[in-house]
Amino acid sequence: MESTDHKSRRLIRYYVRLTGTRNPVTIAKAAGIRIAIVPLGNILGNYKLIKRKRWIFVNSDIPVDSPLFLVIVAHELGHALLHRKENCAFIKNKTLLLTSGIEREANRFAAELLIDDDMISEYRGCTIEQFCSCTGYPKELIELRLK
Repeated sequence: MESTDHKSRRLIRYYVRLTGTRNPVTIAKAAGIRIAIVPLGNILGNYKLIKRKRWIFVNSDIPVDSPLFLVIVAHELGHALLHRKENCAFIKNKTLLLTSGIEREANRFAAELLIDDDMISEYRGCTIEQFCSCTGYPKELIELRLK
């Protein structure tokens, strides 16, 4: 049986070839996954399967041009592609702490999607803190990618 990491890399390769980008918003649209920006309180994002349609909900408090927006969409895209029938919430300050197996898988998917080998090479001489400062990505994301 295919491991989740292998499946993630295969899906990322497929969608990058299909769309020509690693942008999770573009990939979600290409995969027929709808994105809605709505008030979610203390939840940053959520993936839901509603009447056989896949939806990513992102908290309207998150600016769409921020790196955090891309991290949230990438994480929820991981759920949509890896855990189609699971309804998952990206809960503020909890998800990147790897609280469960499917959250860990979605985090690894996001890290693989957003941080490719070229980016790692580009920041090779930098500390993790410098990498985070330059990209706006959370420290936990780069640490997952480097594992």
